[in-house]
Amino acid sequence: METVAELERDFLAFLKKKSALSEALNLVYWDIRTKIPKKGAEGRSEVIGVLAGQIFEMEVSEEMAAFIAALAPHKDELDEVTRKSLEESSRVYELNKKIPQEEFQAYSKLVADAENVWAEARGEDNFAKFEPYLTEIVAFKRKFVEYWGYKDNKYDTLLDQYEPGMTVEILDEVFGKLRIAIMELRDKMAKEGTLPDASGLAVPMSEEKQRAFSEAILAKMGFDFEAGRLDTTVHPFAIGLNLGDVRITTRYDEANFKMAVFGIIHEGGHAIYEQNIGRNLIGTPLKEGASMGIHESQSLFYEIILGSSFAFWKSNYPDLVKQEPAFGKVPLETFYRALNISESSLVRIEADILTYPLHIMIRYELEKALINGELEVKDLEAAWNDKYEAYLGIRPEKSSEGVLQDIHWAGGDFGYFPSYALGLMYAAQFFDAMQKDLKDVEAIVASEDYSEIQEWLTAHIHQYGKLKKPLEILKDTTGEGLNPDYLITLLNKRYEFVYKLKN
Repeated sequence: METVAELERDFLAFLKKKSALSEALNLVYWDIRTKIPKKGAEGRSEVIGVLAGQIFEMEVSEEMAAFIAALAPHKDELDEVTRKSLEESSRVYELNKKIPQEEFQAYSKLVADAENVWAEARGEDNFAKFEPYLTEIVAFKRKFVEYWGYKDNKYDTLLDQYEPGMTVEILDEVFGKLRIAIMELRDKMAKEGTLPDASGLAVPMSEEKQRAFSEAILAKMGFDFEAGRLDTTVHPFAIGLNLGDVRITTRYDEANFKMAVFGIIHEGGHAIYEQNIGRNLIGTPLKEGASMGIHESQSLFYEIILGSSFAFWKSNYPDLVKQEPAFGKVPLETFYRALNISESSLVRIEADILTYPLHIMIRYELEKALINGELEVKDLEAAWNDKYEAYLGIRPEKSSEGVLQDIHWAGGDFGYFPSYALGLMYAAQFFDAMQKDLKDVEAIVASEDYSEIQEWLTAHIHQYGKLKKPLEILKDTTGEGLNPDYLITLLNKRYEFVYKLKN
């Protein structure tokens, strides 16, 4: 009979093998989303199905079950990393054991195919082309929820996979409070505000210049170019292969420098998180972000809390002018106010900080209705358009600016979207705590050295990976649970300046 130490050694070796397969799968995913020839996509989808199936098989194998059964009675004897890895493996085992392997493999191939069809449908503004794939994905998700079980709301089961402990009840309350605050502020801006002059932003900027400026920002943020790379794709994303290989992507529009610049800052925030997870977690299921909400808090912290602040542009505007001298005709404050102009828009990733949560709430309400059988995919586009008209007063005329703009549903990521708004709330709360610790964060942001910020984030968030739960990180770092008031305060302060509102 093996000793506990021998069981622990064999368990960690088993996890390391699974981690290697996951790295191979992520590399294939990166390739299919960036560089693959069109005719290679079908064959690559088969590879994804096989690799995903092998990982799934390991997660629900008799060997995994044996490790869980043998080590669980001795969990107090295990070191923290092994104990938490056992807990995470047990959670995944219980979740996936309920799904027949052949169904999971079929689902994995479906979403790989669906991503390629989505890209084609988006380019053609043709939702009908993608609709059959999404219908099948939703059917799988509904079936999986029945396998997994649920208590109060079917959607809770999917939410919990991205944000442990989160429920529809909590989100409805928090989103409701945030929505009211946003609507009140927008109304005040419309009635009392001075609209910024945005004409100075209409400056063409080449892809080469945008990339050079963005790479300099990434370096200042703390992105390690020896442990990552930047590529182009249809829909920007970040993907971690290992702690020494975290890749980000973007897309460029030479008529709108903001899309790529802020997209790169956003994905860079994700990547910096992954690059600074503790090395002691390599090869375990803990070498990832604590949750999607915490992950988004890091990308949105850099993009919105810092990257959209006046202090940030006070430091970086001269570099933008150096890359594109035409910007030099616009005074810094005029540029900054224009950069933060708030207006109803159709595309989530191009939305301003004030309207961004409304984009998330729309997606949350739609996918919640889809999973609960209150909405069918055939009616989704009309429902999407109606929501945009109700929340933002505008209606999409093209599918690419409407229901086809995001890749998430093509990848089966139902339950993910709320993490963006949660991440923004987390980020504002972290920022308040950081200001208390570092005293003068604005001075750091206005400087050429952001290392104190990156080090603070690593010390309080990054290094832990999944060792801590999301709300545990929030409580340990800020001293309280989720509180949307910090975001509401930040929004009011920023737009009072941008729109010259009276307190």
